[in-house]
Amino acid sequence: MPASPSTARAINDRLALRLLQQEGPLTAGQLKQLTGLSRPTVADLVERLIAGDLIEVVGESGEQRRGPNAKLYGIVADLAHLAALDVRTEGVSVLVSDLLGRVLAEASVPIGDDTGTGPAVEQAVTLVERTAKEAGADRLHTVGIGAPGLVDPATGELRDSTGLPEWHRRLVAALQERLPEARVHVENETNLAALAEQREGAARDRDTFVLLWLGHGTGAAVVLDGSLRRGASGGTGEIGFLPVPGTRGLPSATGCDGGFHSLAGSAAIAELAAEYGVVGAASGAEPVAAALVARAVAEGADGFLGALADRLAVGVSSVVAVLDPGCVVLGGEVGQAGGEELAARVERRVRRMSPLPTEVRPGVLGGGAVLRGALLTARDRAQDDLFAPR
Repeated sequence: MPASPSTARAINDRLALRLLQQEGPLTAGQLKQLTGLSRPTVADLVERLIAGDLIEVVGESGEQRRGPNAKLYGIVADLAHLAALDVRTEGVSVLVSDLLGRVLAEASVPIGDDTGTGPAVEQAVTLVERTAKEAGADRLHTVGIGAPGLVDPATGELRDSTGLPEWHRRLVAALQERLPEARVHVENETNLAALAEQREGAARDRDTFVLLWLGHGTGAAVVLDGSLRRGASGGTGEIGFLPVPGTRGLPSATGCDGGFHSLAGSAAIAELAAEYGVVGAASGAEPVAAALVARAVAEGADGFLGALADRLAVGVSSVVAVLDPGCVVLGGEVGQAGGEELAARVERRVRRMSPLPTEVRPGVLGGGAVLRGALLTARDRAQDDLFAPR
């Protein structure tokens, strides 16, 4: 059945807004060309979106730079403000942006292991409030949070996970209480990193891939046919628990010692580097493994890089055997530090271990991928809400 006039208008408006989000400011003529709509229809939707305070004239285009056809229309950036959080066991990083994702302010705070749950939550919430004030945001529309651990696919809540600080789970509720008008969403950190690498990083041309997170710990995110797969309990990609050869035992339900984490976590990589005489110091909150791998690549430490590639290939080939993703991205600070050199070594080893053709790429966003993914998610959710037909 043909759409009603009101439904057709809503569809056309949403299409135009999505184009303005993806392409940036456009003229009415460009909107006509990209949407395939008639000139009167485009003129009507532009008028509606301006009246609804969703778009505005942001400049002019063309050599003459005058006349109605030269007007550039863009989304009203300060229609809403967003916050993104990267929650780690050792601290929190926050950024605040406008609706287009332009970063207005960012900050971080370390939170030590000896900090109590209440003080830790208060430090994190205060950081969000202070950063929002610095950005000039009177209120936050949406808050996106990336955190380690399992997110319940049914409730969207961060589940209680052994080994993770209690303040992680309390933080989500505290933010919702202190920011009652904001929509607060939490997602596994590795899943957000995969989203960022797919939108803006190493996997922009792939709709099926696996991101292997290599930072302080290990993790994986699975994207199949363009969709992130979380699993029945939200645990897809908990590769640190993967039983692998070369460890001193087996993982348990309460700890991943003996699993892939024992081969590829930052501490394990540091031990391996020491065996090969590779030394380096981390800066800030960077995993020491990232500094060591960067030094090894710069100095051509063939023995260490070969041994590390052997370890990573065990995890990658296991994932490939089950999922056949065609592409694996080595993400996180360690994956970025290893670059093309480490990725190529892992790919050659996987090629010998598996009949399934698999490209191995280095991530380009490093540890910042989690915060970027949280922002992209917050922006998508805010725009879905604000651009919905009223």
